[in-house]
Amino acid sequence: MAATGTSTSTEKGRRIVGAERQTLAKDLVKRYNGGESIRSLAASTGRSYGFIHRVLTESGVQLRQRGGARRRKKS
Repeated sequence: MAATGTSTSTEKGRRIVGAERQTLAKDLVKRYNGGESIRSLAASTGRSYGFIHRVLTESGVQLRQRGGARRRKKS
């Protein structure tokens, strides 16, 4: 999925707090609900997977289940 025009790239390791974090959270929630993956959000913002996951859960987002093939039980 393509970014929505707001590519919020930040310096690696710099803390994001306050209004800046709220703004970033709103953008991430909007993009995640639009279908982007956590990994693609992390790559486009320059932040870690864990940071994006934490911001989304703090924002109350219902995270999607993992994709891919499901294993079947052996009979």
